[in-house]
Amino acid sequence: MIFNSIYPGCIAETNLFREKRQWFRDIFPVFMKGIGAYVSEKEAGQRLAQAIYDPKCTKSGVYWSWNGNAKQLALTQTRVETEAGVGVIKAGAGGAGGEIFENDFSGMITDEEKGRLAYEYSLAAVKDYL
Repeated sequence: MIFNSIYPGCIAETNLFREKRQWFRDIFPVFMKGIGAYVSEKEAGQRLAQAIYDPKCTKSGVYWSWNGNAKQLALTQTRVETEAGVGVIKAGAGGAGGEIFENDFSGMITDEEKGRLAYEYSLAAVKDYL
């Protein structure tokens, strides 16, 4: 059995932000597109599928990410020449496109005591449903 986790990117147009005010829900996707960090629901689904079927992803215990280290912002630009002329691709964390890579786990995840507490809290949260 292979067990992994993924960060598909910030999916700005989902019910994730349903509790936010409407002006935020309207502006946030535009902002994310502007800095190059926008990921559509379709692309997030494709990233999930890639983590399941891609032969590169057969190693267990990996935190998969795309398009750069999560400590970066998508403010860098790369000029690419296309048949239609010159285009600009914004690069950085979570943005559309990019290659899959093994990301580092946060220190909170690798801390055994915090892991034990998270497990206990999770069990307490679902105990009535087990």
